[in-house]
Amino acid sequence: MSEHGGDGSALDGDLRLSACERCPALVESRSRIVDGVGPTDAELLFVGEGPGATEDEEGEPFVGRSGDVLDEALRDAGLGRADVRITNCVRCRPPDNRDPTTEELANCRGHLECEVDRLDPALIVTLGKVPSEHLLDRSVAITSESGGVVDARLAGESRRVLLSVHPAATLYDRSQRDGFFETIAQAAELSGVGSREGDGGDGQSRLGEF
Repeated sequence: MSEHGGDGSALDGDLRLSACERCPALVESRSRIVDGVGPTDAELLFVGEGPGATEDEEGEPFVGRSGDVLDEALRDAGLGRADVRITNCVRCRPPDNRDPTTEELANCRGHLECEVDRLDPALIVTLGKVPSEHLLDRSVAITSESGGVVDARLAGESRRVLLSVHPAATLYDRSQRDGFFETIAQAAELSGVGSREGDGGDGQSRLGEF
């Protein structure tokens, strides 16, 4: 199908998905489709697992407590939400916040690849085990592999991917916090986005250095 080809046919100009009925359990569970947020030409893309209850309610990825941690780490790295794009492997909330199934991930893969292809980011950051394994197509020991940079094939192109623990991990295990913040700072540096290097805060002047 064309919408799996990364040609943008599934997503509109704002990288939004108007309708999808592929996953019956998710259609039943969701109150809305939760699309990615942020610039449609962002150099830095964060990919999470899927919407939770708060995300489903507000229609935006990574809000609530885990979103607060991500926002804090972004600020610490000289970034704001307006500087980056944030999306998920699946765009609809799984029932009871369970992990998305292999089939559900596959059903939504074309939408994610289309978003990546159109966005063409300098760096993708996977937030947690599920998106890391989904993009790399292998088992990932995320706690030990967090901070690692690898290449993954997405939409027919090699993409640079930085692995990270999920921000919620810092809420359950405070020892994860420093590492998470360091990984987000690493993401800002690798992608060339951020205001730490005296770029006037526009987040763009260092993009050519990547």
